[in-house]
Amino acid sequence: MAKCTAPSRGHRSASAAANCPACGGGYSRYGGGGYSSYSTPSYPSSRSSVSSGGSSRSAKPRWSKSGSSVPYTHAQVQSLEPIRETVEIRAAQQPVLRDVFLCHAWDDRKEAAKDLHDLLVAASVKVWFSENDLGLGVPMMRAIDKGLANSRIGLVLVTPAMLERLPKESVADKELSALLARNQLIPIVHNTSYEALRNVSPMLASRTGLDTSEDSMEVVAKKIAELVEV
Repeated sequence: MAKCTAPSRGHRSASAAANCPACGGGYSRYGGGGYSSYSTPSYPSSRSSVSSGGSSRSAKPRWSKSGSSVPYTHAQVQSLEPIRETVEIRAAQQPVLRDVFLCHAWDDRKEAAKDLHDLLVAASVKVWFSENDLGLGVPMMRAIDKGLANSRIGLVLVTPAMLERLPKESVADKELSALLARNQLIPIVHNTSYEALRNVSPMLASRTGLDTSEDSMEVVAKKIAELVEV
């Protein structure tokens, strides 16, 4: 009986499999139409589902410590890398800055936004948050300008309430335009989708960020904490 050459030569292409004296082009026996364990592995560059568990979790960003168990997709590492570079530059130039400015819809201030804020603070992230940083008698726009100027990066919590506000004239518009211009923005999609965001704000939707349909809010906060730690 002819011996299969896959263990020694591999079946990394259709021609290689076809030239195998045992398989002779019928290499589907190795994986029901694929190359099984002898094929070249592929690494997704976007949110592609590669197992029953969802997106690939094999990527590890350079800023994540060796002992960290926080999982990342390749797409997340790729989209967060420029943000990390900004964190490092601004931390070196202005070490006293807050870590993040949290932009959120007013209706989320006591629910999703507060939950995210509390998780970030618990992870030792210094957050500018309107509920804590808008003092009595201080003009809101002046306080927001100061918060933006004194934070390394910005987070925008994209919820149904935020999607409702985005098309209107609001404080959120000013926050978002400033953050986008500085290329320091991370959208965090919560209880909605990037498709819904794209229908309202294509520019904001073009910035890949984090999504609580992929990670819990706790994991999102851990990723932000790792990202801003210097």
